Amino acid sequence: MELNLVTSLFLAVMVYLIGAYLVRKIHFLDRYSIPAPVVGGLLFAVFTLIMHSTGLVTITVETSLQSLFMIIFFTTVGLGASFKLIKLGGKLLVIYLLAASFLSVIQNTLGVSLAGLLGIDPLLGLMASSPAMIGGHGGAAAFGETIDGLGVQGATTVGIAAATLGLIAGGVFGGPVARFMINRHNLKSNEPDFNAAQYEFENPKEENKFTINQFFIYLLIITFAMALGTYIGGIFSDLTGVILPDYVGAMFVAIVVRTLLDASQDRVPFDFDTTVNDKIGAVSLGLFLSFALMSIKLWELADLALPILLIVSAHVIVIILYTMFIVYRLLGKNYDAVVMINGMIGSGLGATPTAMANMDAITSKFGSSKTAYLIVPVVGAFLIDIVNIPVIVFFINLFS
Repeated sequence: MELNLVTSLFLAVMVYLIGAYLVRKIHFLDRYSIPAPVVGGLLFAVFTLIMHSTGLVTITVETSLQSLFMIIFFTTVGLGASFKLIKLGGKLLVIYLLAASFLSVIQNTLGVSLAGLLGIDPLLGLMASSPAMIGGHGGAAAFGETIDGLGVQGATTVGIAAATLGLIAGGVFGGPVARFMINRHNLKSNEPDFNAAQYEFENPKEENKFTINQFFIYLLIITFAMALGTYIGGIFSDLTGVILPDYVGAMFVAIVVRTLLDASQDRVPFDFDTTVNDKIGAVSLGLFLSFALMSIKLWELADLALPILLIVSAHVIVIILYTMFIVYRLLGKNYDAVVMINGMIGSGLGATPTAMANMDAITSKFGSSKTAYLIVPVVGAFLIDIVNIPVIVFFINLFS
């Protein structure tokens, strides 16, 4: 049964809303910050697995819109990369970013190496590494599509499975590691309590009277960056032979556009509102992930379940050792450092929401850390993508 484009779009929206409802109602899903489209999409994937396994029908979803939503999302990530925030974080933010960047290299090297030992394609080992661990479900689906296109069967399925396992592991192990380090080194917060939920990185607008014309201005900026980025990326690939996905070029052009907008803020009568950009990105990510999860074929995991579990388990062990013995020292060997490595375990195995949940759990018990709440989300939300994505592209070209 081949679903047409309109029906597939309808199902993608429905899958997202079902997932959102279940996340609100089921404590486990909420606690580990499992994304709504992942929950709804996996339910749909299980349904298609049952239909396929029983021989009743094989359902095929029309996913041509998936790439469009994916490019929109990564473009909004680039437009969110305001380098003013780097100045606020200072030297410690740069150290944290470098440590997170090196983690990307470690994960990918470990993943492809273990894939060789386990007798599977190294690109599948890559898919169970930083595309899924640091990139989360969005990175897994995006690069899964690219690697699927290279003829590696099951890349997206492997990435989504690894991202889900990593998301749970990041929430499970971050807290115990932080508590161990705090107790072992007898660390305490030196800051007064504050409400992390009210901590803003940019001043919120007093009034946000958003009009249709303003919405089209944001669409103009986003589609301009998408068009120019995909065009430049295509030329780069043709000239060099290097595989450069369209969304990578779009993201980097978007970073340049945001930098120019910030630099000309006093001369251009336009105030870039990150909340609008983020909402467009959130809608695009939700639909992109819904399409990606709906289209995965779980029966492709039959022979790959054990290798994926072993690779993800290795990533868990490595990130715990890396953060405890290296990153903790680089960040100053104090309470703020512990809160930040707690966040790195969350974002390095799952996603930024997992990192924030990890830090909330620790700071609510042991005291606040404004430094950690500035640095971790800024790096995890977009700065790490500036490094992680080129690293992944390098490994894809190395092993394709």
